[in-house]
Amino acid sequence: MKKWIAVLGCLGIIVLVVLIGGMVVAGTYNKLNTLDQAVRSQWAQVENQYQRRADLVPNLVETVKGVANFEKDTYVAVSQARASVGKVTGEGLKNVVDDPAAFQRFEQAQGALSSALSRLMVVVERYPELKANENFRELQAQIEGTENRIAVERMRFNETSQAFNTKRMSFPTVVIANFLGSRFSEKPYFKAQEGAAQAPKVKF
Repeated sequence: MKKWIAVLGCLGIIVLVVLIGGMVVAGTYNKLNTLDQAVRSQWAQVENQYQRRADLVPNLVETVKGVANFEKDTYVAVSQARASVGKVTGEGLKNVVDDPAAFQRFEQAQGALSSALSRLMVVVERYPELKANENFRELQAQIEGTENRIAVERMRFNETSQAFNTKRMSFPTVVIANFLGSRFSEKPYFKAQEGAAQAPKVKF
């Protein structure tokens, strides 16, 4: 009789341990999933703002070309940079928050477009008639506003990535996350471009 009581006691302890372990794993999974979805949601906001900027570029280039007859290679560089951005979007960015290489390609393409836009604006300084053009002034305001929103959304993305990464790397979450494989891989961060302390701004 005592033997059976001992066996049942051991089984009870095992079942209890399994239940507690299952609850810990389930709780950890749910928390990681919540943080992961927050990162993906914030990434969508980043993409929205970058897409808004990309949509403004053709109108900006056409307006500049229509008013100022300056060196062709300047606005060609902007158009090419925008085309490069298009190549790294879409299906290639489906899992970008889990793929550091894809994330880096995206960031480099966007950085190239920012640089090309900055060069365009420097050249535009030589053409006062552009500043008097109503369409150009409206585009200038929209691009400047978009650049500010991009900076904000990048900051928020980094914050959500940090929250995820902090949780993922804590114990015992790191053990469970590693066991789950790439489902909950570490999230990347946006970094300032080399030589830049802040997001590019359009100034006239």
